[in-house]
Amino acid sequence: MKTYIVPIDFSETSLHAAEFAALLSNQTDVRHITLLHSYHVSVYESVLPTPDMIIPNEEEIQEHIVEKTRELEHIRAKIHKLARHGIIIHVHVSRSALVRAIIETVNKENADIVILGSNGTNINDLSHIGSNAINISHLSPVPVIVVPPACHYQLIKRVVMACDFNKVKDTVPLEPLKKVLSRHDVELLVVNIDKQARHKNADPQQLAEETALHAMLKEYHPSYYYNTEGDIINGILNFANGHHAQLVIALPHKYSFFQSLLHSSVSRQLTVHSAVPVLLLK
Repeated sequence: MKTYIVPIDFSETSLHAAEFAALLSNQTDVRHITLLHSYHVSVYESVLPTPDMIIPNEEEIQEHIVEKTRELEHIRAKIHKLARHGIIIHVHVSRSALVRAIIETVNKENADIVILGSNGTNINDLSHIGSNAINISHLSPVPVIVVPPACHYQLIKRVVMACDFNKVKDTVPLEPLKKVLSRHDVELLVVNIDKQARHKNADPQQLAEETALHAMLKEYHPSYYYNTEGDIINGILNFANGHHAQLVIALPHKYSFFQSLLHSSVSRQLTVHSAVPVLLLK
């Protein structure tokens, strides 16, 4: 991984993600981190007055961009102390809307990953980025790491991958997964979400899918576990927590579990359990 993109809206949520990215750089070969702020003035805002009867002109917009750039530079100075020596941290203010700004910056800088924070239950610090974590993850052309508010960075030594063993050849993106695993000396724990206990009942289709996945991942010598809990969310999170994992990997098209996990209205109990960052592969 050569470049991280970290969207910033100056909330505690986005600052938390920036600090995580800086700390993660000590374990990877990333060379650049870009702190990205979206300062979008829509066409309507430029022609229609605000409730205060103010229409922003180009000079005022440029002044705001300078101010936001200065704030980004303050964050850069703060996280630079946490990053690996030699990391180059850029700041960029885009005039595109949030998701478009992220996609444009990813493509322009040939970035490898987007790192962003998710909202917790503290309604006093709801981040616009955190509120759109799932939408950004769906639309991002590269993998996304979502950092929950309760997460405290730890060296990544153990990774949990949640999988339902359904059409694994079509749903497991092997190349992006190899990029993650080959750059870390990590232990991989594969958890089969198996509410119908198909593994226990020796279901032929299930066994065929297991055999295919074992062949795909054999070079990483993973351990396999089976989760039959009805509450999938807490089942995976409790497993990750109980096995002291530092990262949970979600596969493409399997975001429904994480959509519940990252939604701002989740219960306080779930937020406490959500102390592990989630990598959403593409």
